[in-house]
Amino acid sequence: MDKKDIAGIRRQLKVDNDLLKITDIFNVYIMKETTDIYHHQSQPFEMLDTDQQELFMNNFKKVLSGQLDEKLFELKFQRDAENSSQFILHKGLLSSEVEDWKEQMLQMTEKMIKDHPYEKDVVITFIRAEYLKPMKSRNDEAEESERDAVYSNPFILCSINKTEEPKKEIQFDYVEKEFKYKIEVDPIIDLKNPMSGFLFPTITDGASDVNHVLYAAGKANEPDYRFIEEVLNGEEIMTAKEDKAVFEEVIKDVVGDQLNPSTLANVYGEINRVVEENEEEEAPKLDYKDVERVLTQSGEKVESEKIKTAFQRVTDDEGYELKASSIVPKYKSKSIKINTKIANISISPQDLEYVRQVNYKGKRCIMIEIEEDAEIDGFKMLPEAFGE
Repeated sequence: MDKKDIAGIRRQLKVDNDLLKITDIFNVYIMKETTDIYHHQSQPFEMLDTDQQELFMNNFKKVLSGQLDEKLFELKFQRDAENSSQFILHKGLLSSEVEDWKEQMLQMTEKMIKDHPYEKDVVITFIRAEYLKPMKSRNDEAEESERDAVYSNPFILCSINKTEEPKKEIQFDYVEKEFKYKIEVDPIIDLKNPMSGFLFPTITDGASDVNHVLYAAGKANEPDYRFIEEVLNGEEIMTAKEDKAVFEEVIKDVVGDQLNPSTLANVYGEINRVVEENEEEEAPKLDYKDVERVLTQSGEKVESEKIKTAFQRVTDDEGYELKASSIVPKYKSKSIKINTKIANISISPQDLEYVRQVNYKGKRCIMIEIEEDAEIDGFKMLPEAFGE
């Protein structure tokens, strides 16, 4: 799945939408510090009142929010995994009877809580739904509308949410004219901040792929590896942050820890070009040969064998491939931070070429080339001749 596929599903998560039909919702309540199911309840989604449906829809949107390889991860299922989640989820997806669907989801729940008690009460929610994606729209003169032909994709979406203790409040009773202490005993399900979740199967350009599952972490670059490997039985992943760290270590190993800003700008520019040229295809990856090419085109003289050795040292795999999109900071936003004791500066990767570190009167200074007068608190800075 790419970001367009995920955004396409997320946009359809709204009440009374004929392109996304949720049939069943199944909630499982787990008490804190235990590994037992306290209660579970299944019902048709349409039986919920509109306000409840809206709350769950917003929660599901949160599950599917975030950047790929940062918060959302497409996992390939491990082969020959014991008590395979792929088999359980596929069986649940194909179940025609609600009881069969519930049985499979309870098996998934058991895998989540096995030897892993939560610090708070949690609610695990599963839905069964169908996503209808219209095929490419036809011209105005065609007899069929774009909705006469659709891709039909059944899926299971799971969300894990913690609960919060109810608020204790003081209220004023207008009728009795007295202050009253109010305390609720029922826990509140935090649907605004899902802890985790997943979508099965993945859906790419209208085609379902039961060999992959989309995992959603609670926070960016903080995936739960136990959940990925033991619950979902997914293969090992690398976050964008980890890929970026590998790239930086390889570069330092090859050219040292000092790099001209204009060279770094060229490196990011070349990798960003690769990303943009392959935007409609599978996410491009860089091996040690690609890194050599990028550095050479950026003006650095490097040896192929040295880069190959660096890959081997940093990753234990000379054939390791870096995701290009993980390496480049957001290219047109001020995503690069230059930190000093005096000031912190934010700049976009494409503008790095205008930054220099220079010696001025025996002191190190950062010089930034600009096209207009700089302002400080509404005052234009007085220009000075360099060196005066």
